[in-house]
Amino acid sequence: MKDLHRLYYIPGAFFLLATALDLLGLLFEIPIHEVIKGSLLSLLCATALAYALPRKADARALAVLAGAQLLGLTGDLLLQGSGFALFVSGMVAFLAGHLLYINLLGGLSWKGLGWKVWVPALAVMAALVLLLVHVIGVSGALFVPMLVYGFVLMLLIFSALCGVVRLGGAVWWMLLAGAVLFTGSDAMIAVRKFGGPDTSLMDFAVMATYLAAQVLLACGIVELICKSDD
Repeated sequence: MKDLHRLYYIPGAFFLLATALDLLGLLFEIPIHEVIKGSLLSLLCATALAYALPRKADARALAVLAGAQLLGLTGDLLLQGSGFALFVSGMVAFLAGHLLYINLLGGLSWKGLGWKVWVPALAVMAALVLLLVHVIGVSGALFVPMLVYGFVLMLLIFSALCGVVRLGGAVWWMLLAGAVLFTGSDAMIAVRKFGGPDTSLMDFAVMATYLAAQVLLACGIVELICKSDD
């Protein structure tokens, strides 16, 4: 059984290697990103499964986590293409993944929240999304989809923040950091989409924050759903 507990080292090592190669390729403009990108979330998913299964993780929660990661992989592949349709399809895939993350985190951190919390919280989240969309300069056909997408990201942050405040512990801080980094990564994509700088440094920053967010969310969720470390 102890040997099974260490199996995650194998996909984990490949994930770290692929991440390093991908980020170095972006930073130094070596054309390997398109080749490597599709392997990253699949390797992270395999690592999470290899870690969690021997530790008696909740089966439903683990399936939801894997689903969120595979939707991230789908979004990655769609965004490798060009054009409005592929961009929107990639957004939808990531949006669905965020909803699965929210299902996992909110299912634990929202319990007992009443309308006295939800009403002001929803108002603040909506105001922050409107402000962010205005600052970025989103317009045209993507205005409403970006509002919806941004609100879901705020809801993900809120779910993790509820865990920090109500449940405590380093794991919830990890999840909050992951949610914030995911929002930062997507905000940089929006800035680039609507006239911001499109440089190798921006590509590096987007991918670095995105991968850090996915790792933090995966690690935090796995720790929450594992029943035993024996």
